[in-house]
Amino acid sequence: MKNKLTSRKKWWQLIVLCCCTLSLHAQDPVFVETESFANKGGWVIDQQSFAVMGSSYLMAHGMGRPVKNAETTVTFPAKGKYHVWVRTKDWAPFPKGPGKFRVSVNDTPLTPVFGESGNDQWKWYDGGVVNITTEQVKLSLQDLTGFNGRCDALLFTTAAKYTPPNDLATLGALRRKLLHTAAAPNDGGQYDLVVVGGGIAGTCAAISASRMGLKVALIQDRPVLGGNNSSEIRVHLRGEIDKNHYPKLGRIVREMDNGDPGNGNPDANEYGDARKIAIVKAEKNLRLFLNTYVYKVEKENDRIIAVVGRDIATNQETRFAGTYFSDCTGDGTVGYLAGAEFRMGRESKAETKESLAAEKPDSFTLGTSNLWASVAVDSATTFPATPWAMQFSDEYHIDSYKADWEWETGFGNFNTITDAEKIRDHNLRAIYGNWSWLKNNKSEKYAKQELAWVAYIGGKRESRRIIGDHVLDQMDIQEGKMYPDGAVTATWTIDLHFPDPKNSQYFEGQEFFAGTKHIRVAPYTIPYRCLYSRNIPNLFMAGRNISTTHVAFGSTRVMRTCGMMGEVVGFAAFVAQKYHSSPRDVYKDHLPELMQLLQE
Repeated sequence: MKNKLTSRKKWWQLIVLCCCTLSLHAQDPVFVETESFANKGGWVIDQQSFAVMGSSYLMAHGMGRPVKNAETTVTFPAKGKYHVWVRTKDWAPFPKGPGKFRVSVNDTPLTPVFGESGNDQWKWYDGGVVNITTEQVKLSLQDLTGFNGRCDALLFTTAAKYTPPNDLATLGALRRKLLHTAAAPNDGGQYDLVVVGGGIAGTCAAISASRMGLKVALIQDRPVLGGNNSSEIRVHLRGEIDKNHYPKLGRIVREMDNGDPGNGNPDANEYGDARKIAIVKAEKNLRLFLNTYVYKVEKENDRIIAVVGRDIATNQETRFAGTYFSDCTGDGTVGYLAGAEFRMGRESKAETKESLAAEKPDSFTLGTSNLWASVAVDSATTFPATPWAMQFSDEYHIDSYKADWEWETGFGNFNTITDAEKIRDHNLRAIYGNWSWLKNNKSEKYAKQELAWVAYIGGKRESRRIIGDHVLDQMDIQEGKMYPDGAVTATWTIDLHFPDPKNSQYFEGQEFFAGTKHIRVAPYTIPYRCLYSRNIPNLFMAGRNISTTHVAFGSTRVMRTCGMMGEVVGFAAFVAQKYHSSPRDVYKDHLPELMQLLQE
């Protein structure tokens, strides 16, 4: 019955799309993705909800100060009157949010002000009718507040009675139709190893494999490398690399390490974005593809043969073929798309026999952080009231000049993948609300402080964990079990976050501040069998999405440890390629050679 309903839904979506396309075909519509604007001005590209929306969008992230206009020029097929549609949302409607902006056509603003509808869902809004008198048309987005107004796309049509679809499946197909996306993606090349995800784990995996002589592609969905350790997120590296059984491991992590600037340092340069990219680009066997979101996997039987990525600004698609693939996305995106077995959330004590496990399995995950920092300035500054944000008081506020790891939202009340935008927005409402209260109620301390930086890219901790041939658990860690394939030596505590009790008291169900209890461990090893999928035969993984229980993940997730996982994957891919074998066969048939490589 479920299959029949699913088929019927798809059939109706196809009918709707055909009707939309037929009604527009003769009308020569103009569809403009805002992320493709030639001049972004002060607006930024946000791709964090690509998995849900199928698109990036532009956002006016001004920390309370209006940003410069985003502008572009578009060629229209004909002159005449066009109906304008604007796809946006009111991200913080209480009852109306702060993300107001205007759209201008040839420097003439459309009548409506967008982003203040009171509706927090993405949808198309009627922008009225414009008279196009020139072939080349200038489009502008004017931010009115600096508080994260956002715009996904603009549609111009001469079809007077047409309304664009809001259903994501139908809209996605319409995007491709109207953007004239090529039937086949560009050829990105054939590789021995395709690494998806340019955080510390993925970057180390790509460099490691490249230095072993493999032809490697490294694909990252942002303009910088480092993931949580980049200037966009600003989390410092944790985990020791000098206590392991294999001193060779950690050398690449050391190259990536830019010192310890702490969490949320207001100086972006402290995180070494340029250094990371320079190191990667110096590798002769390695090609780097930034700003590319992998959204599709191609398979033959149960093996991955290629992945397809879309440029987050231009929407140009590229296909990357490979012999082996490594999922270093954090979210386990490649594994998920390929049908790899995975877990998300907490297992029960009955299942894992772990004393720290939950009584019952649930969807609880560690949350996502958006860090922020202020700096001292010479004279007093102001910050507006924020009635749409979280509300603070003398009884409860967070008296601090900057954020640290505790600023965290998730904890099972949000899905860290499908609710990524909601989580980030919740964090922003907490940051802006608290800062507004400090500026307006503790002026003696904060008058000469100004927000210098607020992260708009979320720093995720936990989402999918891909299941391998071994699932690391609490007992493996605390008993220090040494398996024959024990590879990466980990040192971090079992560090499982939970809502801070006082934060829960004042914001029950809307917590944004975390607590933890560190459970110390002696250095232990993570088996190689945790670093490949048990049902996708040519898929490695490194990073926070490796094969562990939720409890064990609390220790393995820190970035220096994840980087060493990547280094091991590079060596293992070399051995697999040498013998034309699978990651599993490296363990079964060639483990001594892999371990010898780690020893040398």
